[in-house]
Amino acid sequence: MPDIDITYINGPDVKALALTDAEIIAAVEEALRAQGEGETVIEPRVHLVPESSDKGHFNVLRGYVKPLGVAGVKVVGDFVDNYKQGLPSEMAILNLFDPENGMPKAVIDASAITDMRTGAMTAIGAKYLARKDSKILGHIGARGTAYWNVRLMDHLFDFDEIRVHSRRPESREAFGARLEADLGKPVRVTDNWQDCLEGADIMVEASRLPEPQPLFLTEWVKKGAFVVPYGTMSAIEFSLTDIMDKVVVDDWGQCKPGRPFGSLRRHVDEGKVTEENLHAEMGQIVAGRKSGRESDEETILFWHRGLSSSDIALGWAMMAKAKKLGIGQTLKFA
Repeated sequence: MPDIDITYINGPDVKALALTDAEIIAAVEEALRAQGEGETVIEPRVHLVPESSDKGHFNVLRGYVKPLGVAGVKVVGDFVDNYKQGLPSEMAILNLFDPENGMPKAVIDASAITDMRTGAMTAIGAKYLARKDSKILGHIGARGTAYWNVRLMDHLFDFDEIRVHSRRPESREAFGARLEADLGKPVRVTDNWQDCLEGADIMVEASRLPEPQPLFLTEWVKKGAFVVPYGTMSAIEFSLTDIMDKVVVDDWGQCKPGRPFGSLRRHVDEGKVTEENLHAEMGQIVAGRKSGRESDEETILFWHRGLSSSDIALGWAMMAKAKKLGIGQTLKFA
């Protein structure tokens, strides 16, 4: 057997790579286009729950992106009380493989990848589904993915007003301060859901609830808004989909009945949102096979669960940049 080396990119390496906002969005958009063209394999995520889901669990995502010539598996822990130990709530490892022979190609600290690709998915959804003149963002949640949601959407829209809220005052204040420093503009920190969301052009819900609770009220959504609820436990009213002109998902295979978790879980399991009345998957829109927003009057909801293909594409982009810049380590595998 020939010698086999693998690339190892650790957390400091990922930081040193300093992927730009445009590079992050482009990598995830490329993977979505491949999905829309039928050139990906996306296995529905599976979960490992060591004790109880309200404490934390592991997500295992698996996929293949044909245009990139790479397959991958990501394991990410999601533990809500990690802040008490000074740890991020989500930490992850991404393994990349040659899909022709199964040879390992890379091991990458995917904690930042998880945050970046989630933010990119939200931003790409807004690119195709929000009004082009959207100027007010309301965002619930302050975890790592929340930062990239706001940062990457502001990169595309340059908002006039950004409102944020999260359950813990210290969390939301720190989140607002970080965004102000990085974006160079004021951020309004609110102490309740209504002041954060009501009347916003783009409404994002990325909360961390221990159990489903309808805190996001349908009556706060104005005509023409773009709504992105993706908390693990649903925070929306059952009536929210009634006012939507289009409902879009990232991957129906991960949203269909019988899967655990997600903002629209009850809607799907009780037959309110079905494969038949769904407008499209996001990849179909990016690939031009389905329409995005067609008028300023449309009210549109985008529910994303997270795609292995996005992780793989972003990891692959990091590998390419690391090779160019001489960042990362080569490890002996065999």
